[in-house]
Amino acid sequence: MANETQLKQVADSAPGKGSELTLETIIYLIFGIFLLLLGAFLFWINTGELPYNMDSTYGLLLVIVSLQVITLGKTPLGEFRRSWLLVIIGMCTAIVGTVACLIPGLLSGVVTILISGIMIIGGVTLLLQLVFDKEKARRWIAVPGILQHLTVACVFVYLMEIIVGVITLFPGLTTVPLTAVLCIIFGISLFYLAWCIQKVAITYPQNAIPVPESTGTADAKSGYLLFREVSPSTSIILLLMMGIIIMIVAILMVPFILGIIPFSSDGQMGLLLVIMALQVLALGETPLGVRNRSWLLILAGMVFAGFGMVSCIVPGLLTGIMLILLGIWNLIAGGVGMVNLVLPIIQGIRYPPAEPVPVSSFIIKFLITLTLLQIATILFGVNMLVPDLLPGLLVLGLLFFMGIVIIVMAFLQMLAPAPE
Repeated sequence: MANETQLKQVADSAPGKGSELTLETIIYLIFGIFLLLLGAFLFWINTGELPYNMDSTYGLLLVIVSLQVITLGKTPLGEFRRSWLLVIIGMCTAIVGTVACLIPGLLSGVVTILISGIMIIGGVTLLLQLVFDKEKARRWIAVPGILQHLTVACVFVYLMEIIVGVITLFPGLTTVPLTAVLCIIFGISLFYLAWCIQKVAITYPQNAIPVPESTGTADAKSGYLLFREVSPSTSIILLLMMGIIIMIVAILMVPFILGIIPFSSDGQMGLLLVIMALQVLALGETPLGVRNRSWLLILAGMVFAGFGMVSCIVPGLLTGIMLILLGIWNLIAGGVGMVNLVLPIIQGIRYPPAEPVPVSSFIIKFLITLTLLQIATILFGVNMLVPDLLPGLLVLGLLFFMGIVIIVMAFLQMLAPAPE
């Protein structure tokens, strides 16, 4: 899960601005919130006061880990260049995590082994790299200040990874209350690491200190296709992930309606809300449009992410609230999106330019796709607020269509011509 911070990593944020958190910092904060909530709820789960959906819990964790791999190139074996092979592996594990969130019991053993393996192998590997690499702990510990804090934070996080990974694989080794305490300690250590990473990004904004070379084996613009570096932005990755998740939901609801498999609506809603919250935290993308990532917006994003995590961990606790949150979120997002599309057209009709402005075929495709997406988003929001308004088959068709449109939108953004 956690690996050494690459000191040159300041992507997706402007160093020096207090609320401009790096993507790496945000992901570790998300991990920390998740473990704190899990640890806190385990006390009530142990006494039988609350139910527990282990599959959705581990599935959500696997999806977040996969996003870390895809967006940052950080894996249990170290930091790699973001190649197509790495993206494919990350997408596959994210799909496994998504299915685990949606279908209780189907992949229980698989996600348990994956999560525990990631923690144990990742913790051991990264701890050894940290200790024996001359460019890491040995060098950092000699520099007073934040680099010493970073060294301590990395060691602590890696050790906690190993411990929590072992008890995840062998739950009989300890009691549930002790597991809860270890999860809380792990979450606090991740907050400490996130603070260190952000502080490093601010203190060394222009690669002021030497950093290890990437462990990637192929040049970014050479080698086989699967090993070439990919360039999709975080926005596109999250959009693509959202589309894939919605399509999987639509596909799996068919056997659920036929009574073949169980289905966790709480896991579905929780996973969707966490991805949406990540869009707010990492990019400032809100239902009202893109906003500056102020501390208030960051706090709101963390609260929404927390709601999604609770929905996955404790089924039924927030079902009504989640329906309202997702419904209002999508209604506002789709409505604002439609207004932003229609207003320029009205302005163009009222105040036509002196000479016709040529519109490329790409722009036409993009606008049509965006319009379809906004309509589907509004209908999805309505369905969340009034679940019985649309027939079941129509809802399935809407979800599948919405997933396809989101994926098409992501690819259109990847293929967008560079501005002249």
